[in-house]
Amino acid sequence: MASLSSVASPASSKAQEADPSTAHRVHGGGAAVMSLAALGIVYGDIGTSPLYAFKVALQSSQGSGLSLSAAAVGLASLIIWSLIVVVSLKYAILILRADNRGEGGVVAMLALLNAREAVKGSWKGYLLVVGLIGAALLYGDGAITPAISVLSAVEGLKADAPALSRFVLPLTVIILVVLFAVQSKGTGFIGRLFGPIMLVWFISIGALGAASIIHHPGVLIALQPGPALEYLAHAPLKISFAALGAVFLAVTGGEAMYADMGHCGRLPIRLAWFFIALPALVLNYLGQAAGVIADPANASNPFFQLSPDWAHYPLVAFATAATVIASQAIISGVFSLTQQSIQLGFLPRLQMRHTAQNERGQVYLPFANWVLAAATLAAVLIFRSSDALAGAYGIAVSGLMVISTFLAALVALRWGFSPFLIAAVNGAFLIVDMIFFSANATKIVEGGWFPLVIAAVIAFLMLTWREGVALVERARAAQREDEAEFVRGLSVDKLVRLPGDAAFLSASPSGIPLSLSHHLRHNRALQKRVLLVSVVTHEEPYIVDSERATVTYLDEGFERVVLNYGFMEQLDIPAGIALARTCIAPEALADISYYIGHEAVIASAKVKGMATWRERLFVAMQRNTTPNGNVFCIPSRQVVVVGLEIEI
Repeated sequence: MASLSSVASPASSKAQEADPSTAHRVHGGGAAVMSLAALGIVYGDIGTSPLYAFKVALQSSQGSGLSLSAAAVGLASLIIWSLIVVVSLKYAILILRADNRGEGGVVAMLALLNAREAVKGSWKGYLLVVGLIGAALLYGDGAITPAISVLSAVEGLKADAPALSRFVLPLTVIILVVLFAVQSKGTGFIGRLFGPIMLVWFISIGALGAASIIHHPGVLIALQPGPALEYLAHAPLKISFAALGAVFLAVTGGEAMYADMGHCGRLPIRLAWFFIALPALVLNYLGQAAGVIADPANASNPFFQLSPDWAHYPLVAFATAATVIASQAIISGVFSLTQQSIQLGFLPRLQMRHTAQNERGQVYLPFANWVLAAATLAAVLIFRSSDALAGAYGIAVSGLMVISTFLAALVALRWGFSPFLIAAVNGAFLIVDMIFFSANATKIVEGGWFPLVIAAVIAFLMLTWREGVALVERARAAQREDEAEFVRGLSVDKLVRLPGDAAFLSASPSGIPLSLSHHLRHNRALQKRVLLVSVVTHEEPYIVDSERATVTYLDEGFERVVLNYGFMEQLDIPAGIALARTCIAPEALADISYYIGHEAVIASAKVKGMATWRERLFVAMQRNTTPNGNVFCIPSRQVVVVGLEIEI
């Protein structure tokens, strides 16, 4: 029963006709309110990039042969036009169109492409592998983002007081430990504060940049693409590539636009970007360039040198708060991605708690939280500074962007857009993505290996779990009794029919569940009213209650119930049965006995499947999954576990 809800099912036609905006209405509020929320949920990461992106880009330009002033203007222009091309045009205008009923992210794209139906070795099978690698890259990004964000903010202490350097690392570790420790409380209350805080943050960094520009208005030439092209033309190729890898740090976080679309909606995300986030970022990067032109000594920490002396430490505190928000956004994104992956059968079932009764999508997964915490703290302790972490940051995000652009092109083809138009538009963006990915690939030795190792491990586990689940289902199917023969046997076999009601959970919406066959083989007794219950997770985020349940009559007092759920929903079997019209009276639902098969999976070299060591890995994962009663919201007093043994 480990894969009960991982049964594939095509999306319903009504789902395709549904208004994509409906997924956002559950959150309430108008466009202005949701735009404010988007500042905290979506733009925390990219909004804190000015803390380190321009500084690292300047450092990478050493040996370019350009003066510091020319390099500052050229790099500011590169950053601004990267924000325009990658974030504004590609993500805000293009990628946000590829939604699955309002939900975004790589997993949502895989659902749109029906990649979960893929047969191993087919083109969809390879597509699924590419998509899962893209999803796994987000985990690598999730480990680096909190580390570099918080570390870069706390490092502001060194600007005026170098003696405080020894406190930077311990303080960063303490902040991160507290951040991960409070995840179990939920982010509902804190989340309501994120938007206003980030609004003040964007206004502040924009104002600091504008004040610096006033003293050196000549830096406004960086608004043209000319200085960016001139920089790339005059700097040696090695320096240009290093600079592009550093410039890319300014656009990391742009992928959150698409990943978090389900939380805020397409229009609020666009409004928040074009009217608040983008102008503030442009002003700040121009201001940092102007500050370096005014005093070359500012190049050591151009962001914090924008503030007057009296505001320096308050700015450090404010920057730390902003980076905590940026970290929270990526942590919540990892939780959401993990939930989607579990529902679609790409990861084993983990303990999951919904932290807000009135809001969808607010979940806490203890295992994912502490694994991510361990990876983040390891990144801090291994690299020890934001400059060193910059070498590890970027390659995972740039790889994810390449995959997202490629998958978006396939979605556009599926939706009937002109292949020539897709080749021209997505092809141009793909070239830009590949340039950035190549630039970041040069940093693998410097630290880029760290997120890639994390992504490789996660992707391998996803593929192993998916293939193992398929092997288990194949073994089940070989043992499963035919439905019609079983029903005929009920009237012939001498079974004791007991008073009461029973529900047998089944991994398949057809055939007789092994738990029922096993139960009858040993007990020769069955309740008078029996439901065969299957859960089907659809490749769309939410299913309306009117389409939740399908009931099929099999025999007197014997029915099959198929419960439909979206990949963003809590799987609640008792609530689903309550919506179905079955042979069981509503007042008796609280006393149903739920029979769940608990399978002891055995890796066997005799059965054709995966390599034996991978099968053993799958068995270890399967044994550590959350019990199905908890997953499906079934009270423990109503659960009857039936032990089964399956060889793969």
